Amino acid sequence: MTYDRLVCANCAAPVSEGRCRVCRASRERMQEQGPFSGLNPAMLIALMVILVAALALLAHQV
Repeated sequence: MTYDRLVCANCAAPVSEGRCRVCRASRERMQEQGPFSGLNPAMLIALMVILVAALALLAHQV
């Protein structure tokens, strides 16, 4: 899950804005979880499409 869609229970603002200390702590924790944690879903889908296209091109050449 990406943090850009999460809403803070403490201040009721989007976590990505980091308005309160709870938001900032959650944002930092989620950014440290992995290399793809900061990407939004559209970017993940685009990466998957590129990967599938590359695999199809390799399969076609063999």
